[in-house]
Amino acid sequence: MGPPHPPIELADVLHRAEKLAAEVVRPSAEATDREAQWPAEALGALQREGLAALTVPAASGGLGQGLLALVRVCELLGGECASTALCYGMHCVGAAVLAAKATPDQQKRYLEPIAAGEHITTLALSEPGTGIHFYFPQTQLHPDGGDGFRATGAKTFVTNGDHADSYVVSTVAAAPGASPHEFSCVVVPQGAEGVTWGEPWDGLGVRGNCSVQMNLENVPLSRRDLLGEPGDQIWYVFNVITPYFLAAMTGTYMGIARAALAEALGHLEARVYSHGGTSPAGSAVVQHRLGELWARVERTRQLAYAAGDMGDQGGDHALELLFSAKAEAADCAEFVANQAMTLTGGISYRRGRRLERCLRDARAAPVMSPTTDLLRVWTGRSLLGLPILGD
Repeated sequence: MGPPHPPIELADVLHRAEKLAAEVVRPSAEATDREAQWPAEALGALQREGLAALTVPAASGGLGQGLLALVRVCELLGGECASTALCYGMHCVGAAVLAAKATPDQQKRYLEPIAAGEHITTLALSEPGTGIHFYFPQTQLHPDGGDGFRATGAKTFVTNGDHADSYVVSTVAAAPGASPHEFSCVVVPQGAEGVTWGEPWDGLGVRGNCSVQMNLENVPLSRRDLLGEPGDQIWYVFNVITPYFLAAMTGTYMGIARAALAEALGHLEARVYSHGGTSPAGSAVVQHRLGELWARVERTRQLAYAAGDMGDQGGDHALELLFSAKAEAADCAEFVANQAMTLTGGISYRRGRRLERCLRDARAAPVMSPTTDLLRVWTGRSLLGLPILGD
């Protein structure tokens, strides 16, 4: 797909993303949802525009952007197609994880191909038996002579499924004498021996994200596939995975909320009753409710941007802001989509309508780990000076 793209300013990133969202993502969004198909065309376009290298360091040929850029690009994509935003977001999170402690070999095998638009990565953290506690993996990593390992376990909700080229997988640490409560991160390449895939994703919303189960049975790996050091997984979770994941999801759900509000405004402005020539837009009650929705979207959006910026700067309470931004965006998207449907009436309560898709997509927000409830708990524990992963 050509040479790596040079670093560009955030304004240029957003210009590219906005243009691509309108010209490529929007036309295919309805089919992506209806057919539950992975958004290959949109992701390919993002790669060609260099946007798949968003979180790859400039030294490796990437754009060298951080959390704020991820929030805003996912917001633009999510406003057109939540599935595309989710697939793209998980790739960007995975790329940030790969970059955090990349060896020269890993830079060459992963970061440079991502920067050149030739590689999609993703996360494989959640498991069937651990529920929302994605940070306590049970997948085993056994020593296999020399510097080799064998990985065995199952990962659920692997966004991008078998379409990705590599997978960041969390495991129990394999270091000699390691505690069963020490965890590691490894990279599993596409097509690795011992990897099989579960049934196709058929979700209520975000239907094109291809979130399927990944089964690992004695998958051979080597020391060069280990990210950082044995036992580094919790470091990755709170220094890279959680901030970048929350930024991507916050932006995606802000995009849904803004799209739902825009859909309601467009309908109410155009609607004229045939029996009297009046419009619901002339009702003070409708005007009041729209004002409330607009204020909720805008204050949540400003929180999202502040959280991304503070996270990039490493300021005080950056993590609490990121926790809260995702929780607020989840509540905002669900509330605004639901209220927008109420304001527009029965015409929106049909399969294939934009607001119907917004509402289904928004419903994923509070249940995708870390869930809204878990994020509120983490925020409170952090403010109290308590360990985030308490009892």
